[in-house]
Amino acid sequence: MDLNNFEDNVSLSDCPVCGSKNTLRVTSKTDNIPYFGDIFETSVSCQQCGYQSSDSISLEQNDPVKYTLKIDESKMNTRVAKSQTATITIPELGLKVEPGAKSQGYVSNVEGILNRFEDAVLRAIKLESDNSDVQDNALNIIEMITQLKMGEISANLILEDPWGNSLIDDDDAKKVMLTQEEADKLETGFTTIDQ
Repeated sequence: MDLNNFEDNVSLSDCPVCGSKNTLRVTSKTDNIPYFGDIFETSVSCQQCGYQSSDSISLEQNDPVKYTLKIDESKMNTRVAKSQTATITIPELGLKVEPGAKSQGYVSNVEGILNRFEDAVLRAIKLESDNSDVQDNALNIIEMITQLKMGEISANLILEDPWGNSLIDDDDAKKVMLTQEEADKLETGFTTIDQ
């Protein structure tokens, strides 16, 4: 596929959910996204049952990188570009998200990252409603996220990307290139086969 051709490629296929023949519209295209470079986007939609799914995959791989930023209320609007292969950690709050098979990249800000963590903690509260230890710990984390947003505490936001397609866009962010050994210890969300 020519990366300079950004037009959609559309085809029809059988739906894996309802089994209808030629009702699944499959659209794919390449695009160039700021911070991520060239990406391959796919979306599927069944005209019969309404099933939908989409995915974006970075087509570029750069040198492994780690960003660290001390965050408080003054850094809430700092732009963060997280690729599908990046790990985000806030060690002081005990928070870490690693890429999985359905991991997607996004551009947000520090407050948006904190909101995503908060949403995940709230889901954990609902899932573990019978476990008082989990409930207490989750409520503690939500309180610390609120204190962080209000400027009552500070913490480190760490963004590590073995494919180097992520960034914390702030002059105060410390950027360190990772060794290949350090990068190999990080999850990518992709299944790899060693030969």
